[in-house]
Amino acid sequence: MSTYILGLDVGTSSVKAVLLETESRAVSAAHSEPTQSDVVDHTGTKAKEQNTSRIIDTVNRCLGLLPRDKLQCVRSIGLSGQMHGVLFWKAQSGCDWSRDFFTAKDTSQLITWQDGRCSSDFLSSLPKPDSHLSVATGFGCVTIFWYMKHRPEFLKDFTAAGTIQDYVVSMLCGLDGCVMTPQNAASWGFFNTSSKQWNIDILKSAGFPLTLLPQCVPSGGLAGKTCSDWHGIPAGTPVGAALGDFQCSVYSCMRAQSDAVLNISTSAQLTFAMPTDFTPPNSPHPASAISYFPYFDSSYLAVAASLNGGNVLANFVEMLTAWMKELDAELSDSCLYEKLIGCALNQESSDLNISPTILGERHNPLSLGQVTNISTSNLSLGHVTRALCHGVLDNITSMMPIECLQQAGVRRIVGSGSAVARNEVLRQEVEKAFPQPVVYGQNADSAVGVAMVLCDRT
Repeated sequence: MSTYILGLDVGTSSVKAVLLETESRAVSAAHSEPTQSDVVDHTGTKAKEQNTSRIIDTVNRCLGLLPRDKLQCVRSIGLSGQMHGVLFWKAQSGCDWSRDFFTAKDTSQLITWQDGRCSSDFLSSLPKPDSHLSVATGFGCVTIFWYMKHRPEFLKDFTAAGTIQDYVVSMLCGLDGCVMTPQNAASWGFFNTSSKQWNIDILKSAGFPLTLLPQCVPSGGLAGKTCSDWHGIPAGTPVGAALGDFQCSVYSCMRAQSDAVLNISTSAQLTFAMPTDFTPPNSPHPASAISYFPYFDSSYLAVAASLNGGNVLANFVEMLTAWMKELDAELSDSCLYEKLIGCALNQESSDLNISPTILGERHNPLSLGQVTNISTSNLSLGHVTRALCHGVLDNITSMMPIECLQQAGVRRIVGSGSAVARNEVLRQEVEKAFPQPVVYGQNADSAVGVAMVLCDRT
């Protein structure tokens, strides 16, 4: 009888569940659902939050649509998701179990990695972390510092904190607190990846609520076992400690040490594996666009992580849609997107220059988008759309220059992500941007990746 690994990714805009057959390592079943969980910010704080109950409801819908006979043969469960965000809950009452699934209870909203409430002045007021990684708005520890200053009473309502995927693991296993891997902890800030320890002394001196810090466990290891039947998956099924969605997406498609992975979905990342003997610097270089993310077995990925990817194109479509609505000429976003791609395909190049950093970058949060070299001959939708796609690639390759890839021995670019998959113009610009061959079809998929990790390591 076949057995399966359940891989579950709790993403920024959707949840995806896959069943990986353990012998063949093939995906036997998969389902994805949008969460539609964004909370509108009425406070003017640039907060980015999502409704936790809706996210967990989406998890339940996804699993409910997978074959129940196969769920009953799941041998282990792996979760990945948003690394930088933070969710608060009461450890003893963080959910309600009903029949064979749970719903969220006594939790905060999920403050996502896109949260922008922590200004540059606020960040500069924080203690200097003992880490090779800089901190930024949207990081878990930074958000907790913000609540300490602006809403200290809020923190008193909760006894545990973690990422959204850590929360799901805790509820599945009935844990008293939260366990977290270095992949997620490093993305919270104030975590030393070499010692695999939180900056306890630094945080304690700043009055940080240490009781909210998760317990660190190895990436690729287990967090516990399910405390109840879950959508037909038997109680007592091993559950992996939650991993970062980025690392899992890379794991799913990086086939060789000489591969670099370019993923463009909501945001954009370009990454390659560092040599196994690499150790990161003792302190961050704030102006550097390249970071070193913990991977597996004490190894690291060199990463250029841009905040500006497919979301830039989505913002462009939303802007045009709003303009058309004001002109009483409505068109759906999806239809408009297709028409824009069609126009750009008829325009092979554009001398219009668009710097698409409308969301800033972590190494340069004050950067704004720019449009230059405007003329009467390059204002068609084809020119603008082509220039915008080119700008997304130009931005990510300015963060990690081609020379850097060549020096690292990168021989192939693995192109992936939802924006690349649905946008032929973007694919054309990818192939223009790199001298190395670009391959597709090995799509970066965090849900598949986290299942592969468990299949390989447990």
